[in-house]
Amino acid sequence: MRNPKALSPLDRMLWLSHQLGDETRGLAILGEGNTSTRIDSQQFIVKASGSTLGNLQPQQATACNSKSLLNLLKIKKISDQEVDQALLDSRIDPKALKPSVEAVFHAYLLSLPDVHFVGHTHPIAVNQLLCSGKGKLFADKRLFPDQIVCCGASSALVPYTDPGLILAKTIRTQVEKFIDHTGTLPKTILIENHGLICIGKTEKEVLASTLMAEKSAKIMVGALSVNPKGAVYLTATQVQRIAGRPDEHYRQKILNQS
Repeated sequence: MRNPKALSPLDRMLWLSHQLGDETRGLAILGEGNTSTRIDSQQFIVKASGSTLGNLQPQQATACNSKSLLNLLKIKKISDQEVDQALLDSRIDPKALKPSVEAVFHAYLLSLPDVHFVGHTHPIAVNQLLCSGKGKLFADKRLFPDQIVCCGASSALVPYTDPGLILAKTIRTQVEKFIDHTGTLPKTILIENHGLICIGKTEKEVLASTLMAEKSAKIMVGALSVNPKGAVYLTATQVQRIAGRPDEHYRQKILNQS
């Protein structure tokens, strides 16, 4: 039996990676997606470039210096070659594999309060909506209570942009706008024509948000196919009621416990 309290951050990240990379779930295949975990305020571990989530091994997870990658967000103009070198230079062990090209947004998200795990995937149903012009609707609306419990009352939406540093900067901008607007961190971040990012205090929270986001997308796609005029969404009052109920907060806590 898995005992998270006895596991290291790397062990927990590998477990999350294997769960997200299970190809029967349709969340990521081949080298798609990436995961990360915070070691401390100075370091984090991220999936190595080109590795596969479903069978990720310890040597395919690279420890990086957080500050060196966060500093890239302050640079206005930098070449692809310089970004590539910065990724290599961020490695704690210079012999480790090159970190994912998305390591910069992982560094940013892991710097946020109580975010210890990040999971980025390319779920089929989620991308059906993000590639159809329905991304904002999927981000803003909620269809059923468990979607609110696991994915939040709404999601941050990021317009499509070039993967890598430009995407990391865009994610930071949209997350900061979300925080300013709602007063909370987004549990789920949607990237148009790309995929899904889930953040959380535990690896179980990230998995729960990912699975529920994909279920929600499947329901929305199905509802729209049955009624092209529009699905029936919960009202803003209903969403806030679920989001604020103490019994739902308790259930959320139990679901997300490691």
